[in-house]
Amino acid sequence: QVQLVESGGGLVQAGGSLRLSCVASGIWFRLNGMAWYRQAPGKQRELVATISSGGSTNYADSVKGRFTISRDNAKDTVYLQMNTLKPEDTAVYYCNTRVAVKDYWGQGTQVTVSS
Repeated sequence: QVQLVESGGGLVQAGGSLRLSCVASGIWFRLNGMAWYRQAPGKQRELVATISSGGSTNYADSVKGRFTISRDNAKDTVYLQMNTLKPEDTAVYYCNTRVAVKDYWGQGTQVTVSS
């Protein structure tokens, strides 16, 4: 079955950096687009960044220039490099992929940015 496992979250001061990782299994990883979402307390889940199977990327306006999504097909892993973190980036970050018409999610990893 499809499984997505995130890691790399933690507590960081404003201006700091973190790199999230998501290891996928149960899919032809190199053929799948991947995405990162986040959900802050009391807010809806929002799209942060996407990367296509061919490596094309898109970002939410709020993270453009600060976050970078990338993938390593040899490791079935997608990354989210987060720089110049702000307190408003505090959220649970989720890895996502879609197979056919079904969305799959990881368990999430907490990112907390202190001011």
